[in-house]
Amino acid sequence: MALVGILLVAAIVGAGPAQAADIAAGKQKAELCIACHGEGGISQTENVPSLAGQPDLFIQWQLVFFRAGTRKNQQMQPIIEQLNNEDIRNLGAYFASLTPPKGKVDDNPSLSRKGAQAAAGRRCAACHTDSYAGTKAVARVAGQRQEYLLKALHDYKSGVRSGGGMAAMADVAYSLSEEEIEALAHYLAHL
Repeated sequence: MALVGILLVAAIVGAGPAQAADIAAGKQKAELCIACHGEGGISQTENVPSLAGQPDLFIQWQLVFFRAGTRKNQQMQPIIEQLNNEDIRNLGAYFASLTPPKGKVDDNPSLSRKGAQAAAGRRCAACHTDSYAGTKAVARVAGQRQEYLLKALHDYKSGVRSGGGMAAMADVAYSLSEEEIEALAHYLAHL
């Protein structure tokens, strides 16, 4: 199944002559996303990620993983069924063009220091970049909703979220203690 996702992404990204994504068309298609992911891609819904400022290819890969069934989410399924390859390219470009959410004022600097230590110890910046803004097919985690980061880390640790290209995250999260998960989520949410 992971191979199906990889082949679908290859078809989207590498099919024929390069087509420029249409940000305006992506914005129009993103009307489907507002109810959960928020106006301008900034979520106000618990356990739902903000998409604003996510790397273009990251959005595209995730949508392909949902469509291929290698990443599962009951709320996403009826939405993804409405998207074609062009929609996926346009949505990736649109969300990447938006200003990402700003981290909230840190109400627990001590916990953030522990999170920074855990991030350094697990070499999170090796994939997510030094600013945790993500790149290419790697998620932006800086300023993401704290409870969503907690959920994502728990899902990786338990194996609930393992489809697609997430093997590296599952390996990293598996060894995290509950204290490290809480500290990492707090730290990254407040960047």
